[in-house]
Amino acid sequence: MGLAYQIGYYLSRAVANCCFDYRVIGRENIPHEGGVILAMNHESFLDPPLAGIACDREIYYLARKSLLQWPILGRLFPKMNVVPVDEKGGDMSALKTVIRLVKDGNGTVIFPEGTRSRDGKLQPAQSGLGLIVSKTRVPVVPMRIFGAFEAFPAHARKLHLSPITIVIGKPMFFAPEDIAGEPKEVYRRISEAVMARIAALQIPPCP
Repeated sequence: MGLAYQIGYYLSRAVANCCFDYRVIGRENIPHEGGVILAMNHESFLDPPLAGIACDREIYYLARKSLLQWPILGRLFPKMNVVPVDEKGGDMSALKTVIRLVKDGNGTVIFPEGTRSRDGKLQPAQSGLGLIVSKTRVPVVPMRIFGAFEAFPAHARKLHLSPITIVIGKPMFFAPEDIAGEPKEVYRRISEAVMARIAALQIPPCP
């Protein structure tokens, strides 16, 4: 990990533990090496760093290009593995970058819904995840975050110090027959399959 990434990682971990009673269930399901896609629902601006600290390895993030214009942090984001995306339309250059990174053995966080939920409920999956999966054929680890919407919803102006939990499921693997067919239909089918696995994740009941 580079210095900026390490600082962001451990600072995010400290804030999460202190302010949000942060828990991760199923951390062992994330492979320690090799290309991997972490697919998680999207509730809040808090999601990317919280997804990052849910695993013990360095990962990459897709983020709106406009975030690079933020004072100070905007210059640090590229050093923290942020891949900028043009939010005005499909940014194939960003997707190609992520595909290359994953093929090279790196991990990345992808939000199948494409944007934050406005009401805290799961949204339909977009086809971008399916495209990346079909081009890389790496394991996809479904993850579901609970409580991030309550802590910092899209319309909020301040944080609420409520508990946040991430539940991580078993990796999903896609065989050659899973990616055979008309590309757009394949991308849609894969994205929907991953989103269904995310929706099935729940916080286990207390013993």
